[in-house]
Amino acid sequence: MAKFDVVDLDMKKVAEIELSDAVFGVEPNGNLFYEVAKFQQINRRRGTLGVKNSSLVSGGGKKPWKQKGTGRARQGSSRASHWVGGGKAMAPKARDYTYRPPRKVRRGALKAALSLKAREKTLIILDKFELDAAKTKQAGEILTKRLKLTNALVVDGKDNTRLHRSIRNLARFDVLPPEGLNLESVLRHQNLVLTSQAARALEGVLS
Repeated sequence: MAKFDVVDLDMKKVAEIELSDAVFGVEPNGNLFYEVAKFQQINRRRGTLGVKNSSLVSGGGKKPWKQKGTGRARQGSSRASHWVGGGKAMAPKARDYTYRPPRKVRRGALKAALSLKAREKTLIILDKFELDAAKTKQAGEILTKRLKLTNALVVDGKDNTRLHRSIRNLARFDVLPPEGLNLESVLRHQNLVLTSQAARALEGVLS
């Protein structure tokens, strides 16, 4: 079990928390990062690009002119790919790019990312992150002036609606519930801020 300091919103230590080495102490794995990052990015492709070939373009059913005797090159259809208005040769087709690695791989990559943040000392665990009201300015001041952060992902329960509504409008910050945490969001931000409740939830799910 690894011990982490739990701090308040002024970065003063208020307690300690023990978290499983199986979640916050594993070795970073570049292969897992690649597989899961590819999975997240490629699944955003809509795959709706499609161009008609000569069999899908309307018209062209009749031979433009007879085979011989006209002095012109023989043609079978006015919708061939070299004609204006013809179909596209070897046209791209709409397709499904969905790719989903095994559950063990997805969880392993997330555990490796959490461990990487812990190793780089960019993981901050707060006792709580409560706001008086859903105000973006207040959340921004806490993150930048009191916690001294410039780019971070905050993770807390989805029941903390004031926090989620306040941070989601900040350009360099993002907020997610524990169940929505993903590899790309963790690696995209310089710091990772967890509440102690969120850290326990992640430990329970990923252990």
